[in-house]
Amino acid sequence: MSMIAKEPQNQSQFENYSKEAEQLGPYTSHIWKSDPRHLSFLLARYKFCAKMLEGKASVLEIGCGDAFGMPVVTQVVGRVHGLDFEPLLLEDNRKRLRNRNCTFQVLDITKEAPTEQFDAAYSLDVLEHIPKNSEAHYFNNIKKSLTKTGVFIVGTPNITAEKYASEYSREGHINLKSHADLRADMNKHFSNVFMFSMNDEVVHTGYGPMAHYLFAVGTNPIEG
Repeated sequence: MSMIAKEPQNQSQFENYSKEAEQLGPYTSHIWKSDPRHLSFLLARYKFCAKMLEGKASVLEIGCGDAFGMPVVTQVVGRVHGLDFEPLLLEDNRKRLRNRNCTFQVLDITKEAPTEQFDAAYSLDVLEHIPKNSEAHYFNNIKKSLTKTGVFIVGTPNITAEKYASEYSREGHINLKSHADLRADMNKHFSNVFMFSMNDEVVHTGYGPMAHYLFAVGTNPIEG
């Protein structure tokens, strides 16, 4: 097969692909095989975080998984440090994303905080998996990870959408929030809280109970 592209502007893409094609992580590969449409929703969530945090020097991702969306954020911030409690994921992440401005650490945020402080943090699709009795530790350790003017973005499915979730999702989603509940929880820990709703790939400020997914943006952590 000829390696000369018919359109010259595409030549470098073929050459780079033959040298080193990008790979998906284990979680994302499974989604691509079973429900590829869902990946567009995930990418949109990371795009929202990137838009909110653009220009930040150091950013923390809590519960990074296989870091599928992390490159969306690293494109516009100084660096991202990813936390997860699954060692198998992080070793693979380090190999796949070695040329990105990111680092990884095995850590359970409900038990401890990283020693470094960051300008901002985000945590997507994590809170709903945390037992209610560990939730305070989750928020408090995130606050310890932030500077005094730090920003935190949390994203989680809306409890009002639970009846439409798959059986697989329902098994893991043990701590779902409503729009009002998420705001109330964030108000305990941050001086300013801004709420957003999300349906499919669209983020908006519409009626909270009708949102499939919720975002809360908190600034200026409250001590204690």
